[in-house]
Amino acid sequence: MSTTSTLALKAGLRALHYSGIARAMAPAMRGMGAVFMLHHVSPAKPVAYAPNSLLQITPDFLDEVVREVQRQGFDTITLDEARARIRGDVKSDRPFACFTFDDGYRDNRDHALPVMKRHGVPFTVYVASDFADGRGFLWWLVLERVIGSRQSIAATINGRRETFRCISDSDKNATFDRLYWWLRAMPETHARAIVADLAKDTGIDQLAPCRELAMTWSELREFAAEPLVTIGAHTVRHLALAKLGAHEAYAEIARSVTRVEHELGRPCRHFCYPYGDPGSASEREFEMASRLGMETAVTTRKGLVMGGPGTQLTALPRVSLNGNYQRISYVKALLSGVPFAMLRALQRRRPTPPYSTAGASGFCIQRTSNAAGTTQANPPTM
Repeated sequence: MSTTSTLALKAGLRALHYSGIARAMAPAMRGMGAVFMLHHVSPAKPVAYAPNSLLQITPDFLDEVVREVQRQGFDTITLDEARARIRGDVKSDRPFACFTFDDGYRDNRDHALPVMKRHGVPFTVYVASDFADGRGFLWWLVLERVIGSRQSIAATINGRRETFRCISDSDKNATFDRLYWWLRAMPETHARAIVADLAKDTGIDQLAPCRELAMTWSELREFAAEPLVTIGAHTVRHLALAKLGAHEAYAEIARSVTRVEHELGRPCRHFCYPYGDPGSASEREFEMASRLGMETAVTTRKGLVMGGPGTQLTALPRVSLNGNYQRISYVKALLSGVPFAMLRALQRRRPTPPYSTAGASGFCIQRTSNAAGTTQANPPTM
């Protein structure tokens, strides 16, 4: 999302909150409840070049959100109980809130768990098995490190050669944004190969972010012993399933579920689609999760759980607790359901264009110097 779009969205959320519209319309708009999506929880202060900072919130903000959710009368419950409510097996007049964390990062244990224990709030952490094995390729973090270490990067996109500056923090943020979305549009194996070549040429260990940030199976076993913690599956390699063949996509889900069950010695009933947008998970993947016995599966599609007979338990929307929106006023507006109702109305008028792989034409690095002053060679253009 561009800076202009982000500012406009923030302004809209503030207007909904302070005008009283969100509060007035909440009873009719908020449905059954909310499933919150989080990634990192850390007290680290933001820096000027941090393109992945939207994936991180502070423990203090998480504490504020939990307090606000409970103050508004939401029941903070497990996904198992949420499933029972959505199916109608359990009746309640109160809305529910579930907290979910993607990827299995160590800071979920170190910084999120103390907050959740303080309030007695259960939560689910989705684990990609390659991450717990220490061999996960967190390519978006590797790309951030590559850009942070270089002075320029050149790419051939749609047949046109472009050079991106990586001098100032603003240069680096703009370069990351352009290259990240370009890479996301192509087959993921191609995108990962490009980032791996960049990392190798720049002298960066592509597995370092995984080893530094993700919990190991040993750590996860201890973590899972906490009564408030549920561990779900998040595929093996954290690939966009919709871009894979049917057999490969099915195996990614099945193997990750089996691995979680084997390592932790308990059933795995909940799943999370990597990336989770319509271009990464759709009806085919929802059906796969259902066939594999997943009781719930979550996407990154924006929205509250409205309930009713059409609700797909393997296609649940979520509310992102985003590092760029760490204000309770934004959370209040989102919990009202009004922004999501407006979004649905907009989407009905302007359908999303179909997914396309166009633009994945080639990539190379210019001969230049990295931050350490070492001259880099040009790899072959892809």
